[in-house]
Amino acid sequence: MSALQPVTPPCRAEAAHSRFVQRIRRRYAEDLPLLPEGVPDRATILALIDTLMARGRALPSALRVARQLVVERLVVLDVEQRAPLEHVTGTMTALAEATLERALAAARRESDERHGLPRNEAGEVIDFWIVGMGKLGARELNVSSDIDLIYVYEDDGETDGAVPISAHEYFALVAKKLYTLIGDVTDDGFVFRVDLALRPNGNSGPSVVSLSMLEEYFFVQGREWERFAWLKSRVVAPLDSVASGRPLALRALVTPFVYRKYLDYGVFEGLRQLHRKIREEAQRRAAGRPERANDVKLSRGGIREIEFIVQLLQVVRGGQYPEIRTRATLKGLQKLAAGGLMKPETAQALASAYVFLRQVEHRIQYLDDQQTHLLPTTDADLGWIAGSLCLVCTADACELLDRLCEVRELVATEFDALLQNSQGGGGGTCRGKGCGAPLPIDSERLWEKLPPALLPRVKALATHPRVQSLREEGRLRLGKLVLRAAHGAAEGLCTQQAVEHFIDWLEPLLRRESYLALLVERPNVQQRLLRLLGLARWPMRYLMQHPAVIDELADDRQIAERFDRAAFTNDLDERHTAWVRAGEADEGELLDTLRRAHHAETFRTLVRDVEQRITIEQAADDLSALADAIVDCCIRWAWAHLKQRHRDEPQFAVIAYGKLGGLELGYGSDLDVVFLYDDDAEPDADRAQEVYAAFVRKLIAWLTLRTAAGELFEIDTALRPNGGAGLLVTSAAAFDKYQRGRGSNTAWTWEHQAITRARWCAGSRHLAERFEATRRAVISAERDPQALQGEVTAMREKVRAAHPERGGLFDVKHSTGGMMDVEFCVQYLVLAHSGRHPDLQDNAGNIALLRRAEAAGLLPAGVGHAAADAYRELRRAQHRARLNEQPTQFPPEQLATERAAVLALWQAVFGR
Repeated sequence: MSALQPVTPPCRAEAAHSRFVQRIRRRYAEDLPLLPEGVPDRATILALIDTLMARGRALPSALRVARQLVVERLVVLDVEQRAPLEHVTGTMTALAEATLERALAAARRESDERHGLPRNEAGEVIDFWIVGMGKLGARELNVSSDIDLIYVYEDDGETDGAVPISAHEYFALVAKKLYTLIGDVTDDGFVFRVDLALRPNGNSGPSVVSLSMLEEYFFVQGREWERFAWLKSRVVAPLDSVASGRPLALRALVTPFVYRKYLDYGVFEGLRQLHRKIREEAQRRAAGRPERANDVKLSRGGIREIEFIVQLLQVVRGGQYPEIRTRATLKGLQKLAAGGLMKPETAQALASAYVFLRQVEHRIQYLDDQQTHLLPTTDADLGWIAGSLCLVCTADACELLDRLCEVRELVATEFDALLQNSQGGGGGTCRGKGCGAPLPIDSERLWEKLPPALLPRVKALATHPRVQSLREEGRLRLGKLVLRAAHGAAEGLCTQQAVEHFIDWLEPLLRRESYLALLVERPNVQQRLLRLLGLARWPMRYLMQHPAVIDELADDRQIAERFDRAAFTNDLDERHTAWVRAGEADEGELLDTLRRAHHAETFRTLVRDVEQRITIEQAADDLSALADAIVDCCIRWAWAHLKQRHRDEPQFAVIAYGKLGGLELGYGSDLDVVFLYDDDAEPDADRAQEVYAAFVRKLIAWLTLRTAAGELFEIDTALRPNGGAGLLVTSAAAFDKYQRGRGSNTAWTWEHQAITRARWCAGSRHLAERFEATRRAVISAERDPQALQGEVTAMREKVRAAHPERGGLFDVKHSTGGMMDVEFCVQYLVLAHSGRHPDLQDNAGNIALLRRAEAAGLLPAGVGHAAADAYRELRRAQHRARLNEQPTQFPPEQLATERAAVLALWQAVFGR
């Protein structure tokens, strides 16, 4: 119990203004002192019920009187001492849980005496759960709220007493008794109004349901709006069952019903229709009665709209982002902001609005203990509510009403923006000619509104068997998207070619209607997608492979910012923690999580790249850093799932070679890697080798396996000691020995060439230092320049012979004067001269190393810089061609300057 300090004027109002408080103080004057000072909690309330019963009251009376005393205390704490909202809602939730606990125990005792205990076929006692929905489930109960309950029992069976009945009949009797104990109105009032309308099949369904009945209902009949209702569900009693973990079976049914494993934009229209009905009902009740327009819960901009905003974003994304799942509205706003799904300032504004509206709602209910959300019409009551909120309300002006209008307008604006109500329910950007009621993709009336050049493609799409098998809603979505795209081209927002690419891209999406729904609900996403498809072809291929990434176009902030490895890793770890908390952290879920995160971040980089927000070097840096982060997460997460693990953290590292090692990774590049371990704490060397070999096999599976979410990388381990004939994982000591040429088993020169651009990628940090020491020792070792030159040029000829020029075209990578020539020159310079020029030992990239070599006098003046610039331009040409799915072979004259600069470098290095 915590104490609150009295509030001094001008924030002053007396609890005694409440007619409810007046009644309670008159009738229960002798009982009021039984409730200790401070904010009541569950233990205090249970003790109060016991005290009331010890003083001669029966359980039904004790429950009701306890309720009256607790609510009277809350009026005092809230109105006179400005208690935080969570104190009020938390206490009301504790009151509901405590009274339900006592009532359930009494109801079961009575049924047990008559019929015995309900048992399943195995003879085990069947558990029974009271599921709190709505504000009870979210621990944000109103002071005069009803409680939405659903009764669920664990299994079918029958009782073991003298008069046996089925388990269903037994629990139906328990439910009936519960209603009597909690909901009946007596001389002492009621404990809570009980509403069972959210149960399967509503008021026409049975009062209690088994787990199997509920599972079948979810699968066959569950409706969209019920997913929002079950989002807040929680087993509130009995407490022993909650502690035992048996209700987890219920959570295993509810979670996949509420949260789908894809971005579920299809729920927008369902919620839009539900909300429309609520607003229409509120307007109907207010017709001719203007006082009913000030409903702080159901009217425009009311509490319900804030709840809908939070729940909608959670239902859409919660299947893939468990870290945003929560029942409470205020906590939900915090999680949405933390997850980047809502601007922090918007979340804060909505949170402040929610607290204000809930405080007004409570004060309305304090007046007469009525379940109402309408502002009172008398000046005295309005003035009391205003005063309790530090506002002034007089006959001339009312700050309360002004503040209420301001808050509701803010909420309504955010809600309408989310549901696209201002655009006719996600209707898009269509304006002027051709707009009107949506038309399906196979409608000739729609075809009449399209430019002739698009008709062949649209007709081919419309007659596709998958389109013909779509529901009317799906064909309407397609029609809306195609018409919107055509209008975008007509208005100059995108090219005609982009629209053609878009129509081609739609066909593979027909099996995934949720993505069509996303585009319908987000016209700005479709518009940006069209611009992107007009800039290059490769984005379309990536989007066909990973259509879920189109959601990334919704937030320009994430596209505008460069990749942040620390933030990315932190987000993934928070998601991992959320999966664990949800009991869903199996390997399959984690593999999908990594793939979705990688695809999304790759696409963001791709958009920045295509829109020329970043250079090719920055794109490669970001893709390499992303790969490092993914490999790091895979190491940490996969180790926890290794049965043979012998320590909390592996003494293990991944060494990057090739494009990843040189920070030149491209879209879809393989990862050239070597695996090392250094486990001195394990005395049995053979056991360490076995453990880490098993771990590498698991790690490779985590990185390469194709799941429903796609794949991550192709892995190439050919650069490990002894190549394909060598062990998958090597001890750091054995690797050092092999690379330095100690003993009969030693590395080849081409392996030393490869190590010039190798680096620690992920894993144990101490191995980073150990590997780098080995790398520097290897590349700086004394060598015979002539022998080295012969081996390097021989290897270059071997690679060139494997990629002959075709049709007289210049291959920017493999032809003489191409990128491979630059790479071989740099590798020779490093191996031949880094012992005397330590600056060349850094894995700084080909461009920087060429400039350092020139500065060290190893290249003629200007040759290094010219070759560096040429290398950059050749990479750009290759990159642009790949983005447009064009060949990387060019007419010789097109890159003649760059080729000449590379040939000059080769001549300077090798003299031929």
